[in-house]
Amino acid sequence: MDTPKRLENALSKLYKAFNGDTLNPECCVQCAVGNICDNKDNWKHFSDFHGSLQLNYVGLVHQRLGRTIQGYTPQQLLEIEAVFLKSCGFSIPLNRNGKKPVNPTSKETLFKGLCAVVAYLCALDGVDNVMDYTRMFETGIERLQLEYN
Repeated sequence: MDTPKRLENALSKLYKAFNGDTLNPECCVQCAVGNICDNKDNWKHFSDFHGSLQLNYVGLVHQRLGRTIQGYTPQQLLEIEAVFLKSCGFSIPLNRNGKKPVNPTSKETLFKGLCAVVAYLCALDGVDNVMDYTRMFETGIERLQLEYN
């Protein structure tokens, strides 16, 4: 199955951000969606709060006009960001009194968020999760069973 271009681009940007230490859940230009959107924060104007799933007036207008950023609709962008923040351990939408991980930029925290976002992006495009390693082991076990039978 071919990987859709928008998925390929998003995965590449997230990979570079994670490995280049430019992934930060609390920054609108360095969060998951900020990186997908080329480190621009124009997507944040689709809702009133970072991490909210509720489109505001601007977001609704863009959604209804069918506009996309990097191939994703305003609603999809908000959903991607919500998945990232929740998987990193934040309560959404972000606010001063909400739940927050002890170290929001630790590699472990960011990796949890990244894995969840990758799974969500793959699901959006109807593609098997590219980070699901269990199938690799299943194939190995099946191969071993065939060799011993």
